[in-house]
Amino acid sequence: MMLEAHDHDVQLFAVTDSEPQRLAVPAAARRFDDLYDGLALGVYSALRTFAHEKFLYLQEHIDRTKRSMHLLGWDYQLDERQLRQTLHQVCTAYPGADMRVRFDVLAAPAHHLGSDSRVLVALMPFSPPPPALYENGVAVDYAPDLVRKRPLAKTAGFVQQRQRYSIGQSDVYEYVMLDENGRLLEGTVTNFYGVRQGVVYTAGAGVLEGITRQIVLNLLAKIDIPVCLQAIKKDEISTLDEAFLTGSSRAVLPVVKIAGVPIGDGSPGGIGRRLLMAYNEFVARSIKTAVHD
Repeated sequence: MMLEAHDHDVQLFAVTDSEPQRLAVPAAARRFDDLYDGLALGVYSALRTFAHEKFLYLQEHIDRTKRSMHLLGWDYQLDERQLRQTLHQVCTAYPGADMRVRFDVLAAPAHHLGSDSRVLVALMPFSPPPPALYENGVAVDYAPDLVRKRPLAKTAGFVQQRQRYSIGQSDVYEYVMLDENGRLLEGTVTNFYGVRQGVVYTAGAGVLEGITRQIVLNLLAKIDIPVCLQAIKKDEISTLDEAFLTGSSRAVLPVVKIAGVPIGDGSPGGIGRRLLMAYNEFVARSIKTAVHD
């Protein structure tokens, strides 16, 4: 089936055993979160495309989704072939350049949207962070009352909990969650890292297994930068030389201020720059279509 370009920037499809089933999208929908009212939310993964319809580490996103289902005690079997076929078809047909992609495995079929499927794929245009943010860095603050109850499971319910924290703003770009001892765990949509005396510190437990985090930790080892899987405490941030966030839509984004406290000299650091260069090179040689030989 040839999927025609849709005049709506946000698109939603159900994964079926034949062809992707296009579902109705609210006219005012501008975010993925606008699409799931009335549905039994479950687990999901969100990523971006490269070179229009190519993905980075799609298999790892699928595998994490399966682990999340297992952690929730589900016996539902995700049909990876059907998911990949749908991703390939709808992303190839999508107008424009790159896109943000989210696939959900619901806790129950999407009858509310007229489908018997439990697997949905959503698309919307991808806009990378402006170059100025990489050149100048961003400010972050804390989300002290936000807790990921099952940090190893990527659940859609957590997305609803974090909605009260508006990310991407000029004054506070992201919010970092804390544990009960005041240690910095992760951002609402990113992983967090601090650098002190040439060593990269990041939480080793209590955080989501970020796919980009996995790539970054491997790259840090390859460029001979030591890593300590230990979270930085709030009262230690003034001792950091630099800090950065990672995520599939943001790559490696420097942090220059945390809760109003300047990090290092207040400008992006050298380790973050080296890591971003290594990451971009890794992406260029690793992206693949959802269906490939």
